[in-house]
Amino acid sequence: MNTKPKLFIIGLVSLLSTACTVYDTNVRNERGRPTLYNDISEVGPVAGIGIESQDLTAMTDLMMRDILTSPELAGRSVAPRVIIDGEYFSNESSSRLNKKMITDRLRILLNRAASGRMFFIGRHYSHMVNRERKLKREGMVDTGTTGLAKKTAGADFRLGGRISSMDSRTQSGYTSRYHQIIFEMVELETGGIVWSNMYEFKKTAQDDIVYR
Repeated sequence: MNTKPKLFIIGLVSLLSTACTVYDTNVRNERGRPTLYNDISEVGPVAGIGIESQDLTAMTDLMMRDILTSPELAGRSVAPRVIIDGEYFSNESSSRLNKKMITDRLRILLNRAASGRMFFIGRHYSHMVNRERKLKREGMVDTGTTGLAKKTAGADFRLGGRISSMDSRTQSGYTSRYHQIIFEMVELETGGIVWSNMYEFKKTAQDDIVYR
């Protein structure tokens, strides 16, 4: 074998070996931190002045218990038909959140605890219901086990409400936010408010977090 090619190959192998050694020395592949599960009813390690999981669970638990003690809603001889969704529950606060998380949790808690004292209508599923009704009446599918209804169920009461807030800030960087969350059950023939309640709290922090 010629001496020059042999020396070239030896030099190339030595160069690649040196490069790999430098690469391995400078790069640190550290392990990531394990995921932590937090109690949703308690303040977590990342917290700010907005509405968080502990606020959401506390307010829906309170409203659920209060509604179940209302004779106009849960004490009638015939179970009232109720709609609880986010259609008329508005967020006018400076906090960014999905308001449906509040109304969905409240509806589910009530539906589980009411034990037949209230009948819940899924008006947000109207499109799904109407599509199935059309298929049944066109003969595309059978009537199922519950038979056919002349009309979909009308409601007696519907949830309305509003989320409001008021902020204040100091020159040193502290920010306070007062939240007021109003819940009201409206009678759908006269417009009367048969039940209402309010949840409020105030938080202060120096460095607020970003809510998404």
